[in-house]
Amino acid sequence: MSNDEAHERARERAEEAGRTAEERARAEAERLKAEALALTGPMAREALGQNRLIYGGLILIGLYMVQPFLTAPSLDASAKVSIVAFSVAIPLLAGLVMVNQQEAFRGRRTSSVTVTIAQSVAQLAAFVGIVAGFWHITWVAGVTFLAARARSGRGSLGRLLALGIDARAPILSVRERSGPPRYDSTADRSS
Repeated sequence: MSNDEAHERARERAEEAGRTAEERARAEAERLKAEALALTGPMAREALGQNRLIYGGLILIGLYMVQPFLTAPSLDASAKVSIVAFSVAIPLLAGLVMVNQQEAFRGRRTSSVTVTIAQSVAQLAAFVGIVAGFWHITWVAGVTFLAARARSGRGSLGRLLALGIDARAPILSVRERSGPPRYDSTADRSS
């Protein structure tokens, strides 16, 4: 057997192994997606209840933060940003409360892409509205809130911008976690 034939056979085996691994990964992803959508028992009630609490809390925060701006004679840029952000977030969040009610009735989450996009947009708009509202009071408060959120997202700008993931993430009880909590030593290092 020549060197070329050996290389060709090795390449074919590697391609076949890659296809097999990809098929297994796709099957596992579909299984996990189905599990996430079809939560059952106490886990489903807890996940749906937490979403209801998040949406309702963001609506309440938005109403309280926008209220003083409604009677103000003039607004600076941060106040205008806050109002616009909450004008996007509050209707979307109200719609998500209704979707959440239907999910609770059916006992499963929706797989709608529109709902996922609405969750992301609503939460991002609410976050922008909160930061801008705090920024209106003092820029230090806005930066502090922004930094606190970035820190809770492990400092990742991607997680900061993809707030919708937080609402769709599975909520695990202590008994359902796989092993003891892990200590991340890099989280405590100061930059």
